[in-house]
Amino acid sequence: MAKRDYYEVLGVDKNASAADIKKAYRKIAIKYHPDRQGDKSDAEKKEAEEKFKEAAEAYAVLSDETKRQQYDQFGFDGPNMGGGFGGGAGFDINDILNSVFGSGFNFGGGGFSDFFGGGSRGGGRQVHRGSDLRLKVRLNLQEVATGVTKKFKVRKDVVCSQCSGSGAADGSGTETCKTCHGSGVVISTQRGMFGLMQTQSVCPTCGGDGKVIKNKCTKCNGDGVVRGEEIVEVNIPAGVQDGMVVNAPGKGNAGKRGGVPGDIKVFIEEEPNDTFVRDGRDLIYNLLLDFPTAALGGEIGIPGIDGSKFKVKIEPGTQPGKTLRLRGKGLPSVQGYGYGNGDILVNINVYVPKTLSKDEKNALEKFRESDNFKSDGKGKDNFFNKFRSYFS
Repeated sequence: MAKRDYYEVLGVDKNASAADIKKAYRKIAIKYHPDRQGDKSDAEKKEAEEKFKEAAEAYAVLSDETKRQQYDQFGFDGPNMGGGFGGGAGFDINDILNSVFGSGFNFGGGGFSDFFGGGSRGGGRQVHRGSDLRLKVRLNLQEVATGVTKKFKVRKDVVCSQCSGSGAADGSGTETCKTCHGSGVVISTQRGMFGLMQTQSVCPTCGGDGKVIKNKCTKCNGDGVVRGEEIVEVNIPAGVQDGMVVNAPGKGNAGKRGGVPGDIKVFIEEEPNDTFVRDGRDLIYNLLLDFPTAALGGEIGIPGIDGSKFKVKIEPGTQPGKTLRLRGKGLPSVQGYGYGNGDILVNINVYVPKTLSKDEKNALEKFRESDNFKSDGKGKDNFFNKFRSYFS
């Protein structure tokens, strides 16, 4: 199935609210859920499966504010900042359904988990995931251009050193939960608008572990994690922009009792640059040219991002407002997405001195009488003519 626009998949407008997106996805999930396909042909069931997965992928992106913003800006070629939004990566259909329909969503067939490979999740036992952390980093233009590795001292949940994250005191171990018999969930059945529906929820006794600790660790009180500090390294790719979010997977808070660690979301801020003004991948450099060079022509040096100089030829008679382009000397695309490096755009203006010596005034008075220095306001290069033609 060809990849379609996520808004088109859910049948919503690009300005749709979060509630509208959730409502649209819920309708599609009900329609194409595998347990609702009944006696349809294998081809029809396969088509329903693809549409069900497609809708789940679209919802995974559009329901996440950060991913939605990146998708709106870059489309399917957006930077894959930890989870990404291409090919269905970075989301779990079970988690999405639970967030929309409630924990343990099931139409009663029990085939959903098997259909999508959900049976590998440990018989429903809870996998504790640590929470995500948010950090902010300020980057200068050089760091944006080359990418950089930043180190942070982060206060967060770390694995308990006394019990190695198990939550159990030495030698005590665990025993099977008597309430859920090791499944980690309790199931209730009730009749609803779609027929017989099963609802499963986390076991209240073991918290979804399927096991109960006999003697809790005295240091972490059975959680398997304690508060601590850790030095975290985060790789910032080249070409990022102000407002982007870089994901550092697995570097957030540790998960309880051997669970999966969360992520760190790094929010990018760009420091203002004294030399350049950024415009996407392009950099704008305002050059104040002296009058003799503008009139006679010459060669000048334009600074690069790294402090190097690029020689640029100034043609005789160069007019204020002209723009020169240094191709490929701008900023790179994020993680290679796009069309290579941007350019440096040199906007030329001509410097007019505010004070003159007596000799300089005399020289300019002589030039004033020359036809080449006269302007009747009708010349093709006249500023006002350019202005008028631009808006005509």
